[in-house]
Amino acid sequence: MSALKRKRGGKGPGGKAKKVKLVENGNKPQTTEMEQNKEITVPAPVDITTWTNWRNKERVLVFSSRGINFRTRHLMQDLRTMMPHSKADTKMDRKDKLFVINEVCEIKNCNKCLFFEAKKKQDLYMWVANVPHGPSAKFLVQNVHTLAELKMTGNCLKGSRPLLSFDPFRSEFLCFFWSQPFVDHVFTFTITDNRIWFRNYQIIEEDASMVEIGPRFVLNLIKIFQGSFGGPTLFENPHFESPNAHRRVIRMATASRLREKQMVKELQKLKRVENKEAVTRDVTDDVFATPAEERPVHIELEAPAAKVVKKNKHKAFKRQRKQTR
Repeated sequence: MSALKRKRGGKGPGGKAKKVKLVENGNKPQTTEMEQNKEITVPAPVDITTWTNWRNKERVLVFSSRGINFRTRHLMQDLRTMMPHSKADTKMDRKDKLFVINEVCEIKNCNKCLFFEAKKKQDLYMWVANVPHGPSAKFLVQNVHTLAELKMTGNCLKGSRPLLSFDPFRSEFLCFFWSQPFVDHVFTFTITDNRIWFRNYQIIEEDASMVEIGPRFVLNLIKIFQGSFGGPTLFENPHFESPNAHRRVIRMATASRLREKQMVKELQKLKRVENKEAVTRDVTDDVFATPAEERPVHIELEAPAAKVVKKNKHKAFKRQRKQTR
């Protein structure tokens, strides 16, 4: 059926005119306002903030590539727990191109995507994309600690709505964290040391005292692209250092320390091999030499006379002294 309605009795594309039906009185039936108006009316855009019955239609696909470890798998499960509007999918083959994710999101009816990409079984990258038109951002994920690992005392209602605390990059993550209309915890995204630090806190009382729930991780921004999983580069982080370059710097520092130790050992060997000077005179011999007059040497040829010991006759014997006591 065509979008535009023509009047009854008018000529169609074939040139034939339809017969006008008559009612009992012989008059033409009255036409409605919609039939008289041939133009399509487009409704005005709806403001979501003023719509009380608004329902969240955002769906986030959270999945990963093959080669992730157990920590990444637990982190993905924690993110799905925090976002009740998320969906899961099987792991994607590492040989597939990233543009395939757009088709997967279309099949799953998702318009947002969190994709974890593992490389070398030790580096973890996270893609945050608005499917299918973009933009998208690529992050390096560091310092991952899951809920099961932290064992924090905080707790909150599953699927409840969080307060979002952002630094000046709010527009990128705003559409990813919608949930039920009940606020009892806070998601914080803080920029420190040129990185984004994620924390999840429970609101305990009205005085804003909070207890951490988990998980926690750090995002190091690499690039922001105009399209979904590709396209022109909108922003590139000048402070980013790839994990390969960082490991190379560590290896070079370790190798330089080993070279220094080896050079010290070689110097010690050279010192031992060098000819040492023979010391003919001890310098410490004259330390205790003091000036004094020389005395003639007297040699005794006869033995000295024996000394006569006189006994005290009036002294009592030892046995008598004991008896007198």
